Amino acid sequence: MPLVDPLPADHDPEVERLAAFFAGTLGFAPNSVLTMMRRPAIARAFTELNRAVMQNHGRVTGELKRLIGHVASTAAGCRYCQAHTIRGAARFGEREGADARRLDAVWLYATSPLFTDAERAALDFARAAASVPGDVTPEIAQRLRAHWDDGEIVEITGVVALFGYLNRWNDAMATELEPPAAADGERWLAGHGWSAGKHGRWR
Repeated sequence: MPLVDPLPADHDPEVERLAAFFAGTLGFAPNSVLTMMRRPAIARAFTELNRAVMQNHGRVTGELKRLIGHVASTAAGCRYCQAHTIRGAARFGEREGADARRLDAVWLYATSPLFTDAERAALDFARAAASVPGDVTPEIAQRLRAHWDDGEIVEITGVVALFGYLNRWNDAMATELEPPAAADGERWLAGHGWSAGKHGRWR
């Protein structure tokens, strides 16, 4: 059961406006943001940060950003965000023409031929940066710099930091997974040991 219930997506015009933004990225308004709307300034600030961080500037694609978020969320242990990021990666990968097999292989990115050395460096960085305590070694940083420029490293780090906020929010709140995200978690992640856990429906 969630610690705080989300507001309905049609609660008021501002909630509806924010819900519409996320409907474009996830296909629905996430319960995390609908819970933040109990203090609208938090929800507005989070949405603007999300928009800025997840914007596609080039090589760090929408799909890759969500896979970075997925690896970071896995390191942090947030099952809610794991389901959301795999759903987002599927949606953006489809738009960008990415190989859908990457979704299943993200758990094996270090050895899978579906990932480039540059992507492996970014995903290694995400896992290390999301660990507590942080585990970014000079070697991980050097490999990241070998493949990505300063602006791209800022984008990658922004994704890890954004999901660090979400991981703590959703784990602490026991945010209930929405049916589409739960279904994608079952589809792509359950075979690797994922379950909704405390984010499942209890009522």
